[in-house]
Amino acid sequence: MPHESTINRTTKVILTLCGIWPGAWCVIIFRAYWIIALATDEFCHYRYFLIHWHTDDVFDLADCLSSFIAQLKLITKFSVFWLNQRKFIKILTMMAEDWHDSANNDVSMRETICKAKLSSRITNAMVTLHALAIVTYSSGMILADVDTNDGESAPPLLLKVEVPIDIHSQLRYKVLVTAQFTYLLIAGCGAGLVNALLLTLILHVGGQIDILRGWLTELVPGDNEHREKHESVIAMTKKIIQKHQKIIIFSKHIEDLYTYITLVQFASNTLLMCVLGFLTVTSIGNSEAAGVGKSLLFYTVTTLEAFVFCFAGEYLKNKSKEVGIAAYDSAWYKLKPEISRILILVILRAQKQLTLTAGKMMDLSLESFANIMKASASYMSVMFAMQ
Repeated sequence: MPHESTINRTTKVILTLCGIWPGAWCVIIFRAYWIIALATDEFCHYRYFLIHWHTDDVFDLADCLSSFIAQLKLITKFSVFWLNQRKFIKILTMMAEDWHDSANNDVSMRETICKAKLSSRITNAMVTLHALAIVTYSSGMILADVDTNDGESAPPLLLKVEVPIDIHSQLRYKVLVTAQFTYLLIAGCGAGLVNALLLTLILHVGGQIDILRGWLTELVPGDNEHREKHESVIAMTKKIIQKHQKIIIFSKHIEDLYTYITLVQFASNTLLMCVLGFLTVTSIGNSEAAGVGKSLLFYTVTTLEAFVFCFAGEYLKNKSKEVGIAAYDSAWYKLKPEISRILILVILRAQKQLTLTAGKMMDLSLESFANIMKASASYMSVMFAMQ
């Protein structure tokens, strides 16, 4: 069997490096590394703000602010997964149970494998895009011939940070830049992977809903077989109810795991897209090709990140509607009243749509994404006016 899980190997490897994947022997070591690295990075960003707050170079301050916000989002993502490890394990267990149940039916297995293949492609694409964004962001500094012997100013780093050590030594500077690049590459891939994982989980829910719809379509037997299959209809109805309830519980676990991550995403991505858009447009106006390449792909990744969360919410909402439609479109009128009344409960429950929320305050949808883009454009126009 080419696929035995919706979670592919890339996801497992990167989540292990981020200290998230449960059961790995090195999880504690990686978590300790990320706690130290992220805390040090934010401290150095804060020092840069304090030292360069009164500088006339708005571009450098905006660059520092954008990387500061990006690291803050990463801290939130990792912390939520670390603190909700049991819930994540429960989600993985329920997914494994779905695969086991699908093994008994060829149609269900094909649907589950189809969603697993799509999830794998999306995951690989998003990780590649984030890695490319980090390489593009860092390539100019890595390839530049920096003079570390200039004692008047500190040599430039990949991030706008103020480190509390002397880096005028060529060896020490190269080691620090290499360490920064490695840290950024893994952190960027980890951030993208957490976003891709949400799509993987939502696509798995969509596959299970499609299986449920198939069961509803085939629930009512033919007229000649109605009496013979009355007991099988009762058994299938019970199976449908249990499947629907399991999908609802699974979606609730996803919502609980991602709701506060999404809240931070919404609060920060609006400002981050504004700052990055400002950096990109400013670089074009000043003919700074390096600044354009550095900011444009970062802006694309940030916009895609916001779109992924909003698309996942829209997809889940629309898929949950299809359960009620499938129940209504079935030949329920041919069933006995005691069975058809059960389908009415399925239709009523499907009217309460499955949703993803930002901090349990606002539903995620494509309309929410449009509002983010409008707000970031408004803030960016204010920054241009203040320039």
